[in-house]
Amino acid sequence: MNRIIDRLNTLWTYVTTNPVFLKGLAEAVLIVVLSAAAWLILRRVLKLLEKRLQKVPFFQSNTGIFGLIRVAVFYAVFIVGGTLIIDLFDIPTIGDFFYAVLVVLMAVPVKRFVDILIDYLEKGIAAKTETHVDNIIFALLGKLSGVIIYTVAAILALDVLGINVMPFVAGAGVAGLAIGFAAKDTLSNLIAGILLIIDRPFEVGDRIEVWAAPSGSATWGDVIDIGLRATRIRTTDHIVVIIPNNEIMKRDIVNYTAISSEIRVRINIGIAYDADVAKAKTLLREVAREIPWVMHRPAPKVVVRNFGESSVDLQLRVWIEDARKRMDTISDITDRIKTVFDREKIEIPYPRRDITIRRAAPDT
Repeated sequence: MNRIIDRLNTLWTYVTTNPVFLKGLAEAVLIVVLSAAAWLILRRVLKLLEKRLQKVPFFQSNTGIFGLIRVAVFYAVFIVGGTLIIDLFDIPTIGDFFYAVLVVLMAVPVKRFVDILIDYLEKGIAAKTETHVDNIIFALLGKLSGVIIYTVAAILALDVLGINVMPFVAGAGVAGLAIGFAAKDTLSNLIAGILLIIDRPFEVGDRIEVWAAPSGSATWGDVIDIGLRATRIRTTDHIVVIIPNNEIMKRDIVNYTAISSEIRVRINIGIAYDADVAKAKTLLREVAREIPWVMHRPAPKVVVRNFGESSVDLQLRVWIEDARKRMDTISDITDRIKTVFDREKIEIPYPRRDITIRRAAPDT
């Protein structure tokens, strides 16, 4: 205890009797006072500027920018004052420690700037879509950005202090590679989910083909959710099919409602060769117009597609208002056509074979 007191007394004697140190200490105190005064003046100016800019729409929707500017100005004053004080005493160790701390502190405004940028992008993109995957990805980006920024700041700070960071970087690279191999399917689905947001082949509510539906069930359905890992589709049989996003990106996506809910439906009908083709076309158009959801403009159209083995192949083409009624349209029109053709004596042929049996004369 006495040795500690003696050393403190020696240090105090050196400080109080060394004119060079006293001069440097006085200048350091002056720098601190001037820096504090400059910060108070600049903060007052920033408050006045903030009041004037609050009416600007951009600053109204991004109020965090003012806080970021205040932090940036404070760090600027801190850097200038700290650099001047370090130059006064010219102690390398203290200088390195100051700059290392400064690097870590600078990560704070950088993180706040990234948060403001992500929030701005989220309001411009995620708010305009019905899917929740946008919000999940932006929240994930916010968390990952913090980890990356603070990790880089820590590595740079250690490098400023003269600590070799290459072993840490190499270890992090190996660990990241191992994690990547272990979670390659999850990462693949995550990347595919991000690509789905960028490309947008479908939205929640769209009617699309489902290639992974159970055998014998409906092969199309409505998108009910686009998740970070998978997309959920409810078929017309009310079966929910969950498909990983990376599988979706490998397939051709058939979207019936991407442009609008109006689509054209084609129905094939065969009539006998001796039937009246013109009359059959007229009846087909009349039947189509009886369906409430069939559009009159463009009008139903009938074309001759082919001459089959036993029939003249016609095709009825109609536009409907709702793509989800495609199968109802085919069913209703086909049912009505059979009734009308039977009434009007227009034959719907089916394959027939004439078999002739010849009795051979007995051998004599």
